Amino acid sequence: MQTQESTIDPAIMTEQLELSGQPPLDNFLTSENEETLSLGEATVMMVDDEPIIAEVVQKYLRAASFKRFITCHDPSKAIDTLTREQPDLLLLDLVMPEMNGFEILTNMKSDSALNHIPVIILTSATDPQTKLEALKRGAADFLAKPVEAGELVLRLRNILTVKAYHDHLAKHTALLEHQVLLRTNELRAAQQQILYSLASAGEFRDEDTGMHVVRVGRYSGILARHLGASSEWVEMIEQAAPLHDVGKIGIPDAILLKPGPLESSEFEVMKKHGAIGTQIICAAARRQLASGVDEAMFELVESPIMQMAAVIAESHHEKWDGSGYPKGLKGEAIPAEGRIVAVADVYDALSNERPYKAAFPKEKCFEIIKQGRGAHFDPRVVDAFFATSEEIERIQREFSD
Repeated sequence: MQTQESTIDPAIMTEQLELSGQPPLDNFLTSENEETLSLGEATVMMVDDEPIIAEVVQKYLRAASFKRFITCHDPSKAIDTLTREQPDLLLLDLVMPEMNGFEILTNMKSDSALNHIPVIILTSATDPQTKLEALKRGAADFLAKPVEAGELVLRLRNILTVKAYHDHLAKHTALLEHQVLLRTNELRAAQQQILYSLASAGEFRDEDTGMHVVRVGRYSGILARHLGASSEWVEMIEQAAPLHDVGKIGIPDAILLKPGPLESSEFEVMKKHGAIGTQIICAAARRQLASGVDEAMFELVESPIMQMAAVIAESHHEKWDGSGYPKGLKGEAIPAEGRIVAVADVYDALSNERPYKAAFPKEKCFEIIKQGRGAHFDPRVVDAFFATSEEIERIQREFSD
C-alpha cells in the first residue's frame, strides 16, 4: 500500500506558530480546551460513489470513538450537502462519475463558506501528479485506497486537532476585534462629546443653546457630500466645523454681546476670534505671534479632525474675492473646508436671532447667499447650498434653538 506523509503535523505547526508569535499549539492542548478537542464529536463527511468504501471507513472511525458521519454517494450533490451540513472534515474520492473530486476541491476553495473545511483525499489514484494536483487545489492530506485503519485515524486526529486550534484562534480573534470595536466606539463617542463641549463653549456666552454649532456642522457635511467629498472627509468636517467660533471665548463681552453694529476698532478685536480659536485648538499656536498663524503649525497637530478644525477657525471668514480676513485669501487659495463652513455659518447666522439682529425670513437669507456667490462665497458651494436647501432646512427644523 502506498502512503503519503501527512501535510499537517502538529509538531511542525507548533514550531511555525512560535516563530510567528501566535500562541503555541502545545498551550492549546490542555485540559481547559478538552471540550474543544473532543474530536470524537467532530462531524466527518465522506464523498465516495462506492457505498462499501464508506461503510468500511465508518467502521474504522467508530472503533476510534468517532460518532458523527455524513455520507454522500452522489458527487453532484456534494457541494449542496457541504454547504448545508458544514462538517468538520471531508474525506473525498477523486475518481467519480458526473463530478470528480478535483471539481469539488476547486468549488470549495472558491467558496468562503466551505474553504475552511479541511479535506483528506482518499483514492485509488495515487500517481505523483494526481497527489500534487490535489494538494495544489487545497487538499490537506492524501491517502491511498485501501487505507490502513490506524493511519486513517491518526491523519484525521492530526488534522482535526489543528482545525480545532484554528477555530479556537478564530473565535479568540473575533472576540478581540469585537472588544476593540466597542472600545473604538466608546473613544469616538467621547471625542465627539469633547468636541461638542468645546464648540459649545464659544457659543455659550452669546447663544441660549449650542444648536448653532450643531447645525453648522450638519450643514457643512451636507454641502461637502454634495460636492463629492469622501465619506471620511464628510464625517471630519461635520465634527470639525462646530469649532469654527470657539475663539469667541477670548472676545470681551462688550463687543461680543453688543446689540448693534460694531465700531471699526471693535470689529478689529472681533476679527481676532479666528486666530484665538486656532490657538485654542492647536496648543503649538500659543507660541506663534498674535498677528497670524503659520500654516506649517497645523502639521504639529496629530488629530486630523483638530487639524481641520484649526484650518476652519482661521479661514471661515475669508472671502472668495479676497476681501475677507485674517489673510485676505482669494478663490481656491482659501481652504475648501473654510469655503464650505463660510456658507453654512452665514446662513445659520442670518436665519437665527443674534444679539444684534432678529432672524431673517428664509427668502431674505436665500437672497443674501445668492448675492454673495462669486464675491463672498465660492460659487460651487453656493450652488451646492441651493441644490440641498431642502435637506438643510430639515436640519434647521430638527436642531432649532
